[in-house]
Amino acid sequence: MLNKLGKYSFGIGDRFAHQGVYQLKPFQAAKKFGTDITPVWNKSHREHITVGSKPESVKEEAEQAIKKCGWEQGYMIDADHINLQNVDGFLASSDFFTIDVAYGIGQPCGENKIQQFIEFNKPYIGGFSVPGSDKIFNLNKNMLREFAGQFLTAIYEAQRIYQYILEKKGEGNFVAEISMDEVDKAQSPVELFLVCSGLAMLGVRPVTIAPKFTGRFNKGVDYEGDLNIFAKEFEENLLVIKYATEIFDLPKGLKLSVHTGSDKFSLYPVINQLIKKHNIGLHLKTAGTTWLEEVIGLAEAGGSALELVKGIYVEALNRFDELTGPYSTVLNIDKKQLPEKDTVEKWDSEKFVNSLRHIPDHPDYNPGFRQLIHTAYKVAAERGELFTGALEAHSAVIGKNVSENILERHIKPLFL
Repeated sequence: MLNKLGKYSFGIGDRFAHQGVYQLKPFQAAKKFGTDITPVWNKSHREHITVGSKPESVKEEAEQAIKKCGWEQGYMIDADHINLQNVDGFLASSDFFTIDVAYGIGQPCGENKIQQFIEFNKPYIGGFSVPGSDKIFNLNKNMLREFAGQFLTAIYEAQRIYQYILEKKGEGNFVAEISMDEVDKAQSPVELFLVCSGLAMLGVRPVTIAPKFTGRFNKGVDYEGDLNIFAKEFEENLLVIKYATEIFDLPKGLKLSVHTGSDKFSLYPVINQLIKKHNIGLHLKTAGTTWLEEVIGLAEAGGSALELVKGIYVEALNRFDELTGPYSTVLNIDKKQLPEKDTVEKWDSEKFVNSLRHIPDHPDYNPGFRQLIHTAYKVAAERGELFTGALEAHSAVIGKNVSENILERHIKPLFL
């Protein structure tokens, strides 16, 4: 199996493909601190469609950044949230495939498949223990049947997509992530164990698994939930993953992936402590973070750049349902807290930046404003060269924000 991912890896999205160098600089800084982190450039089919780009553009951007920065370590290109309907466009340029099968959860599964799954898991009926945990994970046939009815179709869909990529790319030429995060209900540690079991039964060999965790992981803002509950659940998940690689035919070093991981500041110290305690890897995926830093940089630049991003917000406000609809499960916007058009048009650079930049205790910070702009990259894309020209004209101030955000607010608290 391709082994470029490393123990720690960090997914970086760049919707307009202008910040590759500034995204890579924090990884170089982390290496100087003694920590190796693999950069993984990611962009989903939905994002490509929205901005009118092609999958190969992600690889081109990454390769240019690698060359300019003299990066000699590994890196990967993630075909983010793909399925059989859109994977073909990513095969040539990607070597990391986030296989999204959340849509299969809750779909009916045939009795023969259910019986096969129950038979495969007979050794664990009655309960099992996981090294490192004092908890007994109870399991019986009814629980297995209930799990199969909820998740087995999604697991079979993961097999179909995985086998298709394997046939096209060949053994050792890609790594796979299985994603089940964009659903309403979190998977328990026992359910995560059974996901691993099902994948192993069907010959699927992922390097990361992205479950749905307890609490809300909204786009671009901090975690909403009980930190103590998350810490307990996350530690149990780490131990389950580690145990699963010992008893099933799964890759050693299989690790958890935290999706919608941008700006989950309150979780980073918890995650940092636990991955080091158990000496296990982690993949964290960000997406809109860089786009938001571009907007912040343009606002800081002032003048026409500030007016440009004000206009993007105003149009996003007018198109609220259209823009937020695709992200409904990962947004929590109180529309009453969104500033009106006339208000924003009077803002200076400082007010706009302070309202958008994710510093939760700043009196101007507005999480609804930030989440709406997170979804507004479609509006920016419609501005075409007006927007991309502004990115180029103000690359220095934007780049400073991009690098500082990734290093200071993400990498340091999470990995260092």
